Formats: sequence, structure tokens, C-alpha cells
Amino acid sequence: MERIAKLPKKALILRNAFVACILCNLFVSTNLFAQKGVDSPKLKTVVIDAGHGGKDPGCHGGYAHEKDVCLSMALTLGKLIKEKYPTITVKYTRETDVFVELIERANIANKANADLFICIHANAGSSAAFGTETYVLGLHRTESQQKVMERENSIISLEEDKGAKYKAFDLTPDAMIAIQLQQNVNLNNAIKFAGFLQSEFKSIGRYDRGVKQAGFLVLYKTAMPSVLIETGFLTNPNEEAFIGNAAGQEKMSNAMLKAFVKYKNTYEGKTLTEDHVVIPEKPDTKPTNSTVVDSVSAVPIGSSEVFFSVQIVSSAEKLSLDAPKFRDVPVKEYTQDNLYKYYTGMFIKDLEGAKKHKTAMQEKGFSSAFVIAFSNGERISIEKAIKLAEK
Repeated sequence: MERIAKLPKKALILRNAFVACILCNLFVSTNLFAQKGVDSPKLKTVVIDAGHGGKDPGCHGGYAHEKDVCLSMALTLGKLIKEKYPTITVKYTRETDVFVELIERANIANKANADLFICIHANAGSSAAFGTETYVLGLHRTESQQKVMERENSIISLEEDKGAKYKAFDLTPDAMIAIQLQQNVNLNNAIKFAGFLQSEFKSIGRYDRGVKQAGFLVLYKTAMPSVLIETGFLTNPNEEAFIGNAAGQEKMSNAMLKAFVKYKNTYEGKTLTEDHVVIPEKPDTKPTNSTVVDSVSAVPIGSSEVFFSVQIVSSAEKLSLDAPKFRDVPVKEYTQDNLYKYYTGMFIKDLEGAKKHKTAMQEKGFSSAFVIAFSNGERISIEKAIKLAEK
């Protein structure tokens, strides 16, 4: 309530009008959707936007770049939609590693007369941040939402005019509420689709960070329901291992397809059973134990000796110990939480030595490197390792 009270009086009036309009429109649109066969709209064209590209890599983790992760999921989603709905036109803002200005992405969608605009991104934050969130155009309500908006909007500095064309874009509370009032039907549908997306992401085990609003420039000029999906945090090694991997990207794209099917059915006034989609799951061959599977020979797997090491890579798929991404660093492998994890160095009861090695690995390019510890062939907490080492 304190935040609302700080808004200008005009903004409060606009917001109250906006809420009333939204509630009214939700009632009307829900009833229209329920009336099957009465001039129901058809979803004919979807534009899929892979965030960043070219000279703009976006955020990155230890090895994955946002522009590559986004493009992979965008192309996979488009292919899945075309396979299920051959008559739907699928367009992309980019199909290769090229730079596309934010306003041009919106122009592509508007020129195509798209019925839906799907913008795919990856997030950045602390190494502990995780989960998916989907945005629609609106006022940010938290500092974290503002940071996401500012990061995604900041690429305008790479455009030829350094973002001059966006100076006329009014992102003040009054202006944003006015835009929402003008586009309330599109906003309602965007929120509906965003909800379906978050539900499907949750169904495949992703943490649901919710449906949110923020002033993304890429959504500002679109004339159709539009969403921006933050598929996960590349700055979190575990998240990077999932969305930075082809198998994880395919799972995310399949979840997006299921959400698209639900939205399309609702949009066209169908029941979900009329056009259901079932995507077969691939057999899960990932390990489920949490033991060290390739320990250092000097410390046998059954030994109670405590040693520290440095983890540099996590992967949903098993990697060769001489894979290029290890950059000639000798590594060992263990499994935990259905992931393959790779570590380097063995520092028996020597935490400081491990810390120095971590710094060396970060300087070598493994920015997400961190210290881990083992005892009895199992990963243990650093705190427990310190206590055991002191005995």
C-alpha cells in the first residue's frame, strides 16, 4: 500500500480505471471464449524472438551464452509448432547469430500481423538464483524486476544511434498504465499465456518465479499479446547445465509448446481435450546417486580422508574428461542431483590451497568455479569438511 500511495494522483486514477477495465474485460473475454463456434478468433501467425544475437551476446555462464541458448530454444519451439499446426505461420526475428535492434523485433511482429509474440531470454543474477519467470508489459513492482528490465533494455547502446530512437518511449507510471488501458485485451491474453507457460515449466521440475510485469522495450511497440520468457539463470552452474544443454533446451521448448496449445485452444474457444498434445518423455538415463564415481587415486573411494577440490562444470549429459570445454584442465567426475559434475585439484585438509586453485580456475575462464569437499567418497559441506579436517 505504501508503494501505491507514492504514485502520482493521476497514476492512481489511471491504475484504478485499469484494474476495473481488466476485470470487466476478463469477464467478457472468458464468456466469449466459452461460446464455441460464434465467430471464434483463429490464431494464424506467431512470431518467435530469440533474444540478443551477433555483437550482443547477452548474459553468460561458465560456457554458455544467452544468445545461443535463446536461438536454440526459439528454433526448436518454431519447429514443434509447425509440426503440430502446419497451417500456422511461424516467423522468427532471427534464425542465425545476427544482431537485431529491439524496435525491429517489434516491427517484424507487427508487419506479420502476428497473433502472438514470444520473446525468449535467459537470466543473470547471483550464482544461487534459479527458476523461470515470464514477463508482460507493465510497471515493475520490485527492484529485481527493474534490474531484469534494465539489463534486457541496455542493449540499445549497441545500436547505431545508441538508443536515440527510444527517447520518445515514455516508461513513466502514467504512460505505462495508459498503454495498458489501450491494450487491455492483448494484456489479458498475454497474462493468460504467461500463466500457461509458468505452469508447464513447473510441471517439468523448474522453480516457478511467477508472471511479472516490467517495461521491456521489445514489448513496448508490439500490437498483439506479447511475453518475454526468462528461461533460467546462466549464472547458476546448475541452471546453466540445464538450459545450456541441448536436452534441457528441448525440454523447455516442449513445455512452451504445451503452453502454446493451451493458449491456442482458449483463444479459439476450444476445450483442451479437443486439441491435446502429448510429448513422449525420453528415457532418463542420468545417474541418481551422489557418490564420487571417479575419485583421485591417492584418495580411494572408501577412504575417510577429507579433501577439498574445485568444481568447474556441471552438465546434464556425461562429458568426456578431455572435452574441449575443460580447456586442458585435468578433471574428475562425480554425480549429484541427476547431474554430472566435474572438479579439479585435490587438497587434503587444505582449504586455503583449494581457494587459491579456485581463483586460478576463474582466471582461466571458469567464472562459476567454487570450492567443494569430499569424505568417504561423498560430497560434503565445506563446514563439515573443516570440522573433520581439524580432528
